[in-house]
Formats: sequence, structure tokens, C-alpha cells
Amino acid sequence: FYHMDLYGSKERFDIFPEELSNQGDRSLQDMKMEAALSSKKLQRPQEAGYDLEKEVAELAKMYGLDEDREKELELLGGHLEMVESRWLPARTEKAESQGSLYNASKSSSPVKDQSQSTEQQGLPGEASQDEDQSKARAEDETESHMWSREGLSSSGISDEWNSQAVSEEEEAAHVFCSTCKIPIRAFDKLFGDHKDHEVAQLPSAVESEKEEIHKNMCKLEEQIAQMENFASHLEEIFITVEENFGRQEQNFEVHYNDAVQVLAQKYEEQLEALGEEKQQKLEALYKQLVTCGEHLDTCKELTDTTQKLYLENDKANFMKVKSFNWQGLEEFLKKEVKLELSTPPDFKERTIDFSEVEQQMNSINTILAPCAPVINPQAPNAATGTSLRICWGLFSDDTVECYQLCYKPVSNEGHNDEQAEHTLKVKETYCTITNLLPNMQYEFWVSALNASGISPPSEKAVYVTAPSPPTIKSKKIRSCENAALVCWESQDINPVDSYTVELSKLTDEENDDITESIVGIPNCEVLIHLQARQSYRICVRALNLGGSSERSEPVVIHTTGTYFCLNEDTAHPLLAILDDGFTIACDELENPECDLPVYDNSFTRCIGILGSLIPFPGKHYWEVEVEEDTEYRIGVAFENTPRHGYLGANNSSWCMRHIITPSRHKYEFLHSGMTPDIRITVPPRRIGILLDYENCRLSFFNADIAQHLYTFNSHFQHYVHPCFALETPGILRIRSGIAAPPWTAL
Repeated sequence: FYHMDLYGSKERFDIFPEELSNQGDRSLQDMKMEAALSSKKLQRPQEAGYDLEKEVAELAKMYGLDEDREKELELLGGHLEMVESRWLPARTEKAESQGSLYNASKSSSPVKDQSQSTEQQGLPGEASQDEDQSKARAEDETESHMWSREGLSSSGISDEWNSQAVSEEEEAAHVFCSTCKIPIRAFDKLFGDHKDHEVAQLPSAVESEKEEIHKNMCKLEEQIAQMENFASHLEEIFITVEENFGRQEQNFEVHYNDAVQVLAQKYEEQLEALGEEKQQKLEALYKQLVTCGEHLDTCKELTDTTQKLYLENDKANFMKVKSFNWQGLEEFLKKEVKLELSTPPDFKERTIDFSEVEQQMNSINTILAPCAPVINPQAPNAATGTSLRICWGLFSDDTVECYQLCYKPVSNEGHNDEQAEHTLKVKETYCTITNLLPNMQYEFWVSALNASGISPPSEKAVYVTAPSPPTIKSKKIRSCENAALVCWESQDINPVDSYTVELSKLTDEENDDITESIVGIPNCEVLIHLQARQSYRICVRALNLGGSSERSEPVVIHTTGTYFCLNEDTAHPLLAILDDGFTIACDELENPECDLPVYDNSFTRCIGILGSLIPFPGKHYWEVEVEEDTEYRIGVAFENTPRHGYLGANNSSWCMRHIITPSRHKYEFLHSGMTPDIRITVPPRRIGILLDYENCRLSFFNADIAQHLYTFNSHFQHYVHPCFALETPGILRIRSGIAAPPWTAL
């Protein structure tokens, strides 16, 4: 780097000052660090190749592609060869360059030593101590100079190595050749063998390969699922084959036993007939043999007698005997002797009729009649008021062409046999029957049919239709500011299980209705707690095992005040209720105790009527509009107040009475026939009545002028009814469902 003459002179110390020496030390450390970095960079391609191989191996192991190594080798083979072919020559060249630099540094050391000896010879006149010091100093400086030169050389080598590593790194493969299926450099695509090939970015190629592997994995998973399903189906088929074999074997055994039984029966019958024929033949032959023996004995006896006669020598005796026996002999000889067999020895040819056996054998492969189905019990909410849905099942593999469903209504009077049966055929295992009566029980049974016949009927099941909608009794509805008592009646003959009341709060926006339900109501009335000064629409449903009925006709209830109706059953016959339901009138009072028809609960003496019971605790307010010239009684009374007396004349009623005297309008506040002495100067035309259960008060007001008239302080042991009566012809108008005015607060 420097001229060689400079190494032998003192001026070299000016060329390499102390700072440069320190810089050389630092460059040595930098060289070591750069060498380590370069070694790491040399290892990166190998590590990259290793990571790629490991990743592919893990993917192959994860997706079950261990056997498919061709794509892995094809993906990794070219890349690894390129890495090895590119990095091994580079490392060899770098090692050679390092060796040459090292040798050059060593070759410079003799020159340095020679210059040092020349310098020592050029200073003979100095003292030995100065020579020793200068020697030591020169040696130290020479050593530092050598390390600095080596540090500079090493620094240059590391820079060259680093730049070459960076250049090699820049030239690493980052393009994937789709034609050759290997990673390549961009240079090879522009000027190399892959110039005309289709290439793609290496990350995108890896992603596409991964997507392809994922698609193949999904296909394999689908095939695995299909094969598993098919395998399970095959297992089911195996089981079905075994079951079918068992049934066929059992069927064949049954038919075989039947055929053997028929053959045995035929054999026994034919054998019995053959024995009877044998018995008949033997008996006939035996009779013929006995007859032949008897005839033979007679012949022998006649022969002996004839022979004796023939040997008789006395002619007279001969003629006597001859004349005596000759007639019998002639008769015997005249008889025809049958020498033929009475019955032939051969038996009739008997053939067994196998038609029945053949029919049984031919029916082995025919379809058997199905077993009896099983009808399901009624499911909840599976019925309406006029229809039922019936379901059943066949717990066997019998062949069924259709089902025969039969049903009839169940009578509560026990005359089920007299009810008409209905039959229909269906293909499915369910059926919906329509045109039925609401809340009625029906009995169902079902049979299965095929070509061989009909199965036995199933067990009978009882289904019930849903009830018909109840009818709300509008005239019996009572309400107050925080509650309402709703009554209804059922239109069904049979009782229902329970009722459900549905209420919705009426608001300005219909979509904001708040719907609530009260379920499990056993009776035909319910007390509902409501919010004050609101309007509600209320409907009722009836429920049984079959389901819920349709909603009843809705009614609207306003909780602005106490609302009640007039009880017509308690009205006197002369008292009329006008169309609005809240106005009572009486035209004549000539004979209050007339002979008009009366009800058991109606007034007979006082021309009065009771309102509905007010069963709500708290305060209740209503008003009565009266005419100035009408005499009347208004107030409250218990349910058991006497119907043959007057209101206020007993201890079960409290009322305000107005009568007209010649001098003035007189007002009485009666209870048990007693009244305080109170004078009212302004006759009220609109009377307000305030009933306070909690404070045990009954107050009367002149509503027109907000004047308090009188207050009963009495403990009401039971809930009371509003009561009204007329003592002269006139009209009373009742206003209920109104809020209590603020001036009623005492």
C-alpha cells in the first residue's frame, strides 16, 4: 500500500499515527463482527431451505400426505441445488482471497526486520542505554504498525466479503417457474433458460401450492366422509340382510312345518281310508267263507243221507225215505251257488292331493300380512277446534301399501257402540282429520294393508279437539283504577283444563302494545291487577290437552275509575233498564206488589235494583243523575240484603233517600231505619258516592257544587253492591268508570 522505502525511515511514524493504530484495533474488532455476520448470512440459505422443508413436512404430516413426496421433492430439489451451487464456489473464492492476503502480510515481515537492522547500524555513536530504549521503542512501533496493516487488510477483506454476500443475497431465488416447477432468479427469467417460461412470485406460488394442497385435503376429507357414510350404510345393509335372512328362514320354517303337517294329515287320512277298505274286504271275504262252509256242510250231510238211502235194500223203506227227503234235496240243488269273490283283492288307487301343499310352498316368497301398527298418544297443541292430527308407527319391516284409519266420537253417556264410525285410507303414517266438533273426544285406531291382507287393528287411542273460544260477559265486568274482574263462559259441553287471559295495553301507536298473559286459570273469572288511567284490550282462550282455542271477542277495559253494571236479576218487575244499561226508569207505582213474574233474587216490595259487586279494596266513586221531582234511594247494600224490604230499613244497606213534602225537599241518610237530622238547602241534581273500604266510610256529595252531604262510618264486613230504587215515577242515570274528583278527599 505504501512505498517500501518508507518502512526503513523514521517518517513512517508520521504516516501511521497513534489514532490510526487505534483505528486499526477497532477495525480488527469490526472485521470479527462482520465475519460473524457474513457467516450467518452464509447460513441463511441453508436455514431457509431447512425451514421450507420442515414446513412442507409438517403440512404433509398434518394433511396425511406423507406418501406423496414427489411434489415435495419437486418443490425443494431445484432450490437446494441452486443454493449449494451458488454458495460453495463463493465461499471457496473468499477463502482463497483471505489466504493470499495473509501470505502477503507475512512476506512483509522480513522487509520490516531488514529495515530495522539497517537503522540500528546507522546509529553507532549513541550510548548503549539509548540504543536499548530506541530498540524497544522501534520494536513496539513496528509491531503496532504490523497490526494496523493487518487490521486494514482484514477490514478490506470483510467489506469485500460483506458486499459479495449482499450481492449473492440480492440474487437469491424469489421467482417460481411454473413450467419447470422450481424456484429461479429474476436474472434467469430475463436472460437465462427460463426466459420463455411462465413464472410467478415465490410467495404467491407458495400460497397457490398451499391452496392446492388445502383443496386436495378438502377433497380427501369429503371422500373420507363419503366412504365412512357408505361404510356405515354397508353395515346397516349387513344388519338388514341378517334380519331379512332370519325372517325368511323363520318364514320358510313356518311354511315347511305347515307343509309337513299337511302331508302328515293327508298321510293319516289316506292310511285310515286304506285300513277301512281292508277291513271291509276282510269282512266280506269272511262272510263269504262262512257261507261256503255252511253250504259245504249241508252238501256233505245230504250226500251221506243219499248214500245211505241208495244202499237201502228194503224197497218199501227205500221208497218211503226217498219220498221224504227228495223234496229237500231238490230244493237245495235248485239253489244257485255263487263261486265268485264278493270283493276283489286289489285296493283302489289312492292319490294324495298336493294342491294345498303346493300353494303353501308357493307362498313362501310372497309378502306376509303386516303387523299391527302402534298409534301415538296425542301430542300437545296438535289440534284445533275442528281438526286433529293423528300419528302412528309400524315397528317392523313389513311391506305396507296403505293404512286404514278409523275413528268415532266418544260419548259421555256411555253409548259408544251407537256412534257412527268413519273410515279412510292414507299412504303416510299421519293424517289430519277435519270437520270435527270442538272440545270433543274421538277414538282412533289404525290397521296396515298390503297385497296379503290387513293387519290387526292397533290399540285405540283417544284424542280431543281444542275448545271453542269462550264468550266474555261484558255486562259482568267490574273494574277500578288498579284492577279488573273479568268473567266469561265456555261454549263447550265438555269441561276444559284451564283458561288463559291475554291483555294488551292500548297506546297511541299500535305497534307499541304491551302484551301479557295470565295462564292456568281454572274458573271462568279472574281478578287482574292493572295500572291506573290506562286502557286494555282483553281476550280469553280455553285450553285442554288438544291445544288452545282461538281468541274470544276482545273487550276494552278502562282503569279511569270504578266500573260496574246493573244486575238485572235483582230488578223489581216494574223497574225498566234502558238500552244503555245504566239508566233505570219506572212509569207507574199504582201497585208495587203486583203479580208480575219475579226472579228469586229480585226485589218484591222496593222498586230497586243492585249493581255488580265491587270486590276491590280501596276507594270507589260513581255518580247518579237525578231529577228534582223524583223520589229515590241510592247507596250500597250487602248481597244478602232482604228483597222484600226497603233499602236503608235494615242493617245490611246504607242509602240516601229523597222525598218531597209539602213544605220542602227532605233528604234522609238511612241505615237500620235511622237517619240523622240534616237539612240540604240546594237540592243536588248530580250526586257523587264515595265508597272507602279501607277507612270504612260511605260519603255522599253534591257533585255540581262539590259539597259534602253526609258520611256513614261503618265497618263493612263484606264487599257491597251499589243499590238504586225509585219511589215515584222517574229516571235515574248512573255514571260509573269515572275518576274520583279531588274534592272528595275528606
